[in-house]
Amino acid sequence: MTKIVVNGGKHLKGSIKVSAAKNSVLPIIASSLLCREESILEEIPLLDDVYCICDVLNSLGAETSISNGRLKIKPEKLVSSEPPYELVRKMRASFLVMGPLLARTGSVKISLPGGCNIGTRPIDLHLKGLSALGAKINLGHGYVEASVSKLKGAKVYLDFPSVGATENILMSAVLAEGETVIENAAEEPEIVDLANFLNSMGANIIGAGTDTIKIIGVKDLKGTKHCVIPDRIEAGTYMIAAAITGGDITIENVIIEHVKSIIAKLSEAGIKIEEGQNKVRVVSDRKVQSVDVKTLPYPGFPTDLQAPVMSLMSIAKGTSMITETVFENRFMHVSELKRMGANIKIDGRSAVIEGTKKLTGAKVKATDLRAGAALILAGMAAEGTTEISDVYHIDRGYVNIEKKLKKIGADIQRIEE
Repeated sequence: MTKIVVNGGKHLKGSIKVSAAKNSVLPIIASSLLCREESILEEIPLLDDVYCICDVLNSLGAETSISNGRLKIKPEKLVSSEPPYELVRKMRASFLVMGPLLARTGSVKISLPGGCNIGTRPIDLHLKGLSALGAKINLGHGYVEASVSKLKGAKVYLDFPSVGATENILMSAVLAEGETVIENAAEEPEIVDLANFLNSMGANIIGAGTDTIKIIGVKDLKGTKHCVIPDRIEAGTYMIAAAITGGDITIENVIIEHVKSIIAKLSEAGIKIEEGQNKVRVVSDRKVQSVDVKTLPYPGFPTDLQAPVMSLMSIAKGTSMITETVFENRFMHVSELKRMGANIKIDGRSAVIEGTKKLTGAKVKATDLRAGAALILAGMAAEGTTEISDVYHIDRGYVNIEKKLKKIGADIQRIEE
């Protein structure tokens, strides 16, 4: 068993570089299936999820290779349009190959997706969009089957601005006949990055990053090279690390526009923020003040930073309320934080946090990816030693998190037992 051990009480200081965005690179890798030519992604994050989706592509007949942070994808010869169940159940993002496979081969069979157990994440909007483009959908025995002779452009309205559904519909529509319009589309930066990648392949996409995306279908796409955007969630995690440890950290490789919501909340909490060119300095030299947080689709406060900011509010002065509007089961970290002395009460989709003077180290378990990061943050602020188990969750979204934090003064190590 692997665990991460943190001895708290260290003030972090120095510079830390953010890796490429996990939530951007996964759909981009999936979209490479849309053409036969080789595509190259530069400086990819070497995460378990990246290796997993590469395994998915390999199982379909594509060839992937990673060397020095560069991923080469050769999808010329696809031998299957049915990704293996054991791979898809491991990671929800595997479902993103559905749109590209349908557009390129005309058929796909895929098991219902897995991933972190943070609440219901239905695929109905994915299927609604693909149906609108002409696909015939069959659901049964834990699988989704879709087939089409020719995808045709259509107008698709999403009842909720789902990131995954927007991505799957977008990837399908680039090879559809005619014009597709996605209304109430997700506006996340990762959608923009995917659209930029597809446009560099020869797609015709307008409006990514707004709530209305227009796609003019093209006959075929070509291979391309692309550098994935920085990970705004990783950036936000390290910004909170500075705040919770009374630290002074410069976070490099950051697109400031992507972290505006976290900058606003940390500033409201009394943390000093200095915005620079592709970097942000976070200085915490006073008692953190409590703030209320409500998660929302981008550009609102990201649900992926709800657990980390809850760790910060656990030691803040006063009472705060965190309301989770995106996922209904994303408070599983609360019981672990309470083991460390946090004073948190759950009321439906809201958590009321009464700030405490100190947290204390304890043995805790990462219940999902962002919960694991939150426990590392809490451990760095706590008195004594914190042991975090089930760290495989953390490795799905953070590249060498303990090594990066150790370089700026954290007393943290990974132990293999």
